[in-house]
Amino acid sequence: MPRIAGVDIPGDKRVVVSLTYIYGISKHLSQKALKALKIDENIRAKDISEDDLSTLGAFLEKNFSIEGQLRRQESQNITRLKNIGCYRGLRHRLGLPVRGQRTKTNARTRKGKKRTVSVKKSVKEMKG
Repeated sequence: MPRIAGVDIPGDKRVVVSLTYIYGISKHLSQKALKALKIDENIRAKDISEDDLSTLGAFLEKNFSIEGQLRRQESQNITRLKNIGCYRGLRHRLGLPVRGQRTKTNARTRKGKKRTVSVKKSVKEMKG
């Protein structure tokens, strides 16, 4: 398994697909990088020479924000939204959908597992 930017990419897949295993690299960006470095995108990742592998890693690090840098950038952006107290920041803070989705139904991914609220019995039902 070749290693680029601290990530083991699958060697049995085509290079253009293998690069998408790196956080922040889409298929389009991987095609763009391979075209710029004149590397054939149809060869398997395990068949790339060490020289090409190192130049590809350096190219990705230089031209795109990937992996740790990108994750840090995203978390800083979310923290900034929370600190300034804007609507999106409040939604992040409350763990609710941020981009205007409905919450009456759906939104289970953001809200978590359903918590059933028990119905309290009235005083009449308790006596009778």
